[in-house]
Amino acid sequence: MIEPYTVIMEQGEDGYIIGSVVEFTGCRTQAKTKKELMKRMAEAVTLFQEEEAPMTKFLGIHQLEIPA
Repeated sequence: MIEPYTVIMEQGEDGYIIGSVVEFTGCRTQAKTKKELMKRMAEAVTLFQEEEAPMTKFLGIHQLEIPA
């Protein structure tokens, strides 16, 4: 069975792509390319599953506006 996970990707100041799996708090890794990041994210998720880490449910993203 294939289980879908939500990965948030950001680019660090050093050019690396940083990925976080929102369903597992603290499940993060980084890589130089998106392809390598996805490979590393799959490995990280597998480790979190083996540890039976508690999962959260992704609800969405909301933009907060604050007056400057």
